[in-house]
Amino acid sequence: MMTATDMLDNPPQRSFWAKLAPTLKKADTLFHKTADWLTPVADLLARYWVAAAFFGSGLTKTVTGSFTLFGQTFNYPLSVFPAESTFTLFEYEYHVPLLPPALAAYMGTAAELLLPVFLLLGLGTRYAAFALFVFNIMAVVSYPDLMEAGLKDHQVWGLLLLITLCHGPGKLSLDYLIGRLVRR
Repeated sequence: MMTATDMLDNPPQRSFWAKLAPTLKKADTLFHKTADWLTPVADLLARYWVAAAFFGSGLTKTVTGSFTLFGQTFNYPLSVFPAESTFTLFEYEYHVPLLPPALAAYMGTAAELLLPVFLLLGLGTRYAAFALFVFNIMAVVSYPDLMEAGLKDHQVWGLLLLITLCHGPGKLSLDYLIGRLVRR
C-alpha cells in the first residue's frame, strides 16, 4: 500500500510535452514580441518600395537635374511640369480612358511626384495609398503593351498599396505621430 509520504518521495514523471510546453511558450512570446517590433519597419519598407517606384517614374516624365555625391548620382525635378516627351507618350503610347492626353500627362506626372511623398512620410497615408492604387490600375489599363514582368511589378505594387490601405501606415508615420499628439 502506498502512503502519502511515499508519493512525495516519488513524484509522478512529467511527459516530454509537459516539459517542453514552458519552453515553447517562451519561444512563442519572443517570436510575437519580435514581430511586433518589426511590424512598423515592415510597414515603412512597404511604403518606401512603392513610393520609390512611382516617384522614380514621375522623375522620368519631368525635366530633371542631377548631382553626384560619394559616387552616387541623384536626380531631382527641375520642374513639376511634364516634359515634351511625356506629352508624346500620353498621346501615342498611353491610352488613358476618358481624359485628353495633355490632361492625363499633367495629372499622371503630378500623381507620380506628389502621392509617393505623402505615402513615404505617412501623411494622409490611406488616401495616398487609395489614389496610387487607382492610379496603378489605370496605368495597367491604359498601357496595352505592358509586358509580363511589368505587369508583375504593378501587381506587387497594387498588393502593397492594398495592404497599406487596409492596415494603415504603422507607427513610423506622421499619421501615427499626429494621432498621438491630438489624443493628448
